[in-house]
Amino acid sequence: MTRTPPDQTTAKRGRPRAFDRDAALAKATQLFWQRGYEATSIGELTRAMGINPPSLYAAFGDKKALFLEVVSTYGETYGAFTRQALDEEPRAYDGMARLLREAAVSFTDPTHPRGCLVICAATNVTEQSSDVEADLRALRAGNIAEFERRFRAAVEAGETAPDADPHAMANFYAAVFQGMSQRARDGGTTDELRAVAEMAIAAWPKP
Repeated sequence: MTRTPPDQTTAKRGRPRAFDRDAALAKATQLFWQRGYEATSIGELTRAMGINPPSLYAAFGDKKALFLEVVSTYGETYGAFTRQALDEEPRAYDGMARLLREAAVSFTDPTHPRGCLVICAATNVTEQSSDVEADLRALRAGNIAEFERRFRAAVEAGETAPDADPHAMANFYAAVFQGMSQRARDGGTTDELRAVAEMAIAAWPKP
């Protein structure tokens, strides 16, 4: 008796598609960045990522775990310019100048949501999400501490005025950086943010 071979088209249609974890994570990044942690629902995430809720939980854990992975990935991709500017420039002044100038471009780039995800994605959250807000606050505090460390070294190396206050400088430039992110979210143009960056650069306490 001759067996009829299975319909290959039907078999292919019934086979589940391979799950592209990186592509799904990229979709989640865009959604969290645009809408924020609190306003982004599991349903919106699964639709954007092209998976069902069980697959999301299996691959990433819960919503918070997914968001924290998004934040980590963001720091290695879209937000990497901040670390690179400070690490690659030999002088603190040049590093901060580069950071602010690149922020003006990155924060207004039309290919992704505006501003900085770490700054804008977890504001005005409910009490249930306060730990997420605290996590991002800790990241921002760590950045300010790194600014201060570099500025302190700059004072000791004679790159700034001898009476410059590294703590005040770190808070000032952090406030400028964070303000540029919000200004971009509010519709500020690249040129407007560049002007802000140049004013902040000019405020550097030169020796």
